[in-house]
Amino acid sequence: MAFSERVSRLKSSLIREILAAAQRPQVMSFAGGLPAEVMLPELDWQAMPLNIGQYGMSEGEPQLRELFAAEARTLGVACEASQVLVVSGSQQTLDLAAKLYIDQGTQVLLEGPTYLAALQIFQLFGADCLTVELEADGPNLATLRRSLERQRPAFIYLIPTFQNPSAVRYSEAKRGAVAALLDEFGVTLIEDEPYRELTFDGSSARPIVSRLRAASWIYTGTVSKTLLPGLRVGYLIASPDLFPHLLKLKQSADLHTNRVGQWQAMQWIGSEKYQQHLATLRNFYRERRDGFQAALERHFSELADWQMPEGGLFFWLTLKQPLDTRTLLARALEQDVAFMPGEPFFSEPDRHHGHLRLNFSHIDPARLDEGLKRLAAVIRQAQLAQAA
Repeated sequence: MAFSERVSRLKSSLIREILAAAQRPQVMSFAGGLPAEVMLPELDWQAMPLNIGQYGMSEGEPQLRELFAAEARTLGVACEASQVLVVSGSQQTLDLAAKLYIDQGTQVLLEGPTYLAALQIFQLFGADCLTVELEADGPNLATLRRSLERQRPAFIYLIPTFQNPSAVRYSEAKRGAVAALLDEFGVTLIEDEPYRELTFDGSSARPIVSRLRAASWIYTGTVSKTLLPGLRVGYLIASPDLFPHLLKLKQSADLHTNRVGQWQAMQWIGSEKYQQHLATLRNFYRERRDGFQAALERHFSELADWQMPEGGLFFWLTLKQPLDTRTLLARALEQDVAFMPGEPFFSEPDRHHGHLRLNFSHIDPARLDEGLKRLAAVIRQAQLAQAA
């Protein structure tokens, strides 16, 4: 059967495979970035007009585009609704951007580590994925400058606020420095902010795109982490030179985003009940984060190092005695524990052993301690075997 050459680069999603394996009710899962189901808001369908069931505009519902633009302007992003494209989750933004920029061998620049699905999409289209090392407050600026000077990538993809998987939040200084470098070298920025609203200390930094003066940009977000993932509603906002091309790519992909989901999003975004919901959500996840931190200190203090996240959904652990964490999966699942190995979050996974991403939002707190205790035991056993 004659498939396209692209199919030879197609990889299955490890996180989806782990989630499928973790469906057994007894499994304690730290694997996915799943919101807590008890915090999914109840939706009212009574007032939805019948015409929402009809075909819609590729750009998205006009009212929702206005709402997303208004939210972005409060963050300092100078934009109009005409620059907003409603997408099927911010995941679609990455697909559209890949189609816009990537041919076989196109160089793109990513954080190391980076979002697993972004790597999957960019590599599928044939990108040569270069990385810049992440530090505690953002990318290593010297490495970033060298990469921009030598490679001139088609774009750089960044997650500056509670990064997935590392939970790093860029400092103000790093955000300004990154913007200045991208302007200097004329490199497009794709800024992905799915976790911005999940801040536990109340602080917020302006997006990097709001600091750009010359470079092209795409800013993308979603309601999946704050409302319901099942709505599949996200948005991209693009600089005027990019928007027409992204719109045409959207038209060829799916005509338009689910209008039923868009209508529900319109009932929330910008409303008082949405602000109340966000406040409740932050408090809830802060408590879960704190409980997770305490359990990690009990079971992992001798095994790993980590920084307590100031927002988002993840802890990123670095083992003091590195090993390939992918080899732990089968043994962990035998103990009814699921987690996400760290290696797949790097473009060169075999050069980055010894990390784990653990989700704290979804697991039942009553099972948390036992789950981390079992996972720690699996790691100790593997390290002893490695040392033997």
